[in-house]
Amino acid sequence: MKVLYMGDSITDAGRNRAAGSQVAIGQGYPLLTSAYLGMKYPGKFEFINNGISGNRIVDLYARIKADVWNHEHDVLSILIGVNDVWHEFGGRNGVETDRFDKVYRMFIDDTLNVLPNIKIMILEPFVLCASATEGNYDAFREEVEKRAAVSKKIAEDKGLVFVPLQKMFDEAAKNPDASYWIADGVHPTPAGHALIAEKWIRHFNADIACACHERAVHTLFCCRNEEFERAFSLGLYQRTVHDGAYSRGSDGFSRFCCD
Repeated sequence: MKVLYMGDSITDAGRNRAAGSQVAIGQGYPLLTSAYLGMKYPGKFEFINNGISGNRIVDLYARIKADVWNHEHDVLSILIGVNDVWHEFGGRNGVETDRFDKVYRMFIDDTLNVLPNIKIMILEPFVLCASATEGNYDAFREEVEKRAAVSKKIAEDKGLVFVPLQKMFDEAAKNPDASYWIADGVHPTPAGHALIAEKWIRHFNADIACACHERAVHTLFCCRNEEFERAFSLGLYQRTVHDGAYSRGSDGFSRFCCD
């Protein structure tokens, strides 16, 4: 299974573009999520990070063929939106909400036309109040929330996986503070990237792995049939069974996916 990450500097995260580089995946949430899946399921996944620092949705669309379609991947993870706001405040070169919506939908529609079997994860853009945003935080936050609402609506309209992140960071920022998680209000720290990775993996397991036709990771969990039945009788894993992400093996073991 091939997983492709698209986005801005949050996704780029200092990746080395040199051929054969050991840090081509970067140092952010793509590294953490790929490391987890690679450890759990050796040889089952291939990962590509095509995030580029400074990108807006129009920049993603401009390189859609070279950096998305040509890779013929199985899963596409997208995190975009904060630069569409930030570039407007910093240089009046942002992407207003209506155009953000239009271009994002074009990106998704055109990709689904070219790669109809692809699974797409849309990550929610986010912001906190820190050094890069505190000067006009209320306006910055309002505009990011507009792009976040567009992202969520597109995911709902197209039946895609939506990964909410803003509320998670809002809660995290209560202890110790915002800059611990997102250094300047835009770029996550290692701890912030770990939060994104944890949420990404949760949604990947629940909404991608369990729904995949080939079940490339269909042994996410495994236990003896009697142990599964005992847990099920106590109310555990019932969503798993109802969603069909469960199999009772003739070898005496139950295999199932859950979040």
